[in-house]
Amino acid sequence: MKDFNAANEIQDLQYFGEFGGVNPSISDSSTYTFLSAKTMFDTFEGNAEGCYLYSRHSSPMNLYLAQALAKLENTEAANVTASGMGAITSVLLQVCKSGDHIISSRTIYGGTYAFLKNFLPPFNIETTFLDINNFEAIESSIQPNTKVIYCESVSNPLLEVADLRKLSEICKKHNLKLIVDNTFSPLSISPTLLGADIVIHSLTKFINGSSDTVGGVYCGTQEFIDDTKNVNTGACMLLGPTMDSMRSSSILKNLRTLHIRMKQHSYNALYLAERFEQDGLKVSYPGLPSHKNHELMKSMMHEEYGFGGLMTLDAGTTEKANELMEMMQQKNLGYLAVSLGFYKTLFSCSGSSTSSEIPEEERITMGISDGLIRFSIGLDHDIERTYQKMKECMQKTGVLNHENVSTY
Repeated sequence: MKDFNAANEIQDLQYFGEFGGVNPSISDSSTYTFLSAKTMFDTFEGNAEGCYLYSRHSSPMNLYLAQALAKLENTEAANVTASGMGAITSVLLQVCKSGDHIISSRTIYGGTYAFLKNFLPPFNIETTFLDINNFEAIESSIQPNTKVIYCESVSNPLLEVADLRKLSEICKKHNLKLIVDNTFSPLSISPTLLGADIVIHSLTKFINGSSDTVGGVYCGTQEFIDDTKNVNTGACMLLGPTMDSMRSSSILKNLRTLHIRMKQHSYNALYLAERFEQDGLKVSYPGLPSHKNHELMKSMMHEEYGFGGLMTLDAGTTEKANELMEMMQQKNLGYLAVSLGFYKTLFSCSGSSTSSEIPEEERITMGISDGLIRFSIGLDHDIERTYQKMKECMQKTGVLNHENVSTY
């Protein structure tokens, strides 16, 4: 893999505030003035570098954040949106038109699944959902009108890892776009180095890291980003998922510590996953040798950032899962909440939360069991203490049998 350190790329970006501040100034304006009517016309045409017209088109702070995120994903450009779904929908509606076809991983975020399965068909855009690492099935599903292969680098919630190199080969062979949601693995995986054309993030999650902001981004070529912002035909411009400048400022500041946070998230998640597995629990984490895609992820990742902060644990039943999560929240071990990337551990029962848009029979086929708990592991300083307290909760709820517990 090409030598690339996104943290250094971001660190090298330097912005000064209007009065010499160490943070760039926030432009608290929705519209901007011009000294001449000619410059306003040129800006509408996209030919006035450094000029701003209206904040739905662009704003200084949004461009600063987009620059930094393009550096993160090693692309020419990026564009920020008001949510992760704003990024996903803008990209897919830019690439695909009526009559087109999409191939998607079957295990993806529930909102993305609902958009592909329920929202797009009335616009005559159809999707085939497949095991994303079944390359024979993918190739046989490609039609003359197929435009996209869509996947998550590490899937939500099953933590399946997509072979981005192989998918890129298929896309190049058939002239398709490979679009990758990299929300679960920022810094750990760089999809463009593995052949992806467009990379998407929900900035709400690890990149912002404080669960106080909703945002999204898509990263790609300058030409593609410009196309999405075209005043006549740009999906993002016309759908209008504009990020507020105050939110951009907040995310840009938090982005500066992403490299530190991801290392700790990954360290803590691996620690817990190893111990819970040795206790006999049914745990899934890409850092475990028992994970079916462990070697694949090792071959794609930047090792210093680890295998990510997400793990799953099967409590057996929804009732057991709920009992365990409620007890862990009472013991201040985290929050029973959706989302991920927070400094505290977050846990939710995927089948009844973030994957609830997927019909039950399809969840079962995918392997999303009723008792599956998705953990977004926090930044706990003493992870051994956290493990011991979580283990007590699992014993008290019967998720973990006393006689099966290892001693550390």
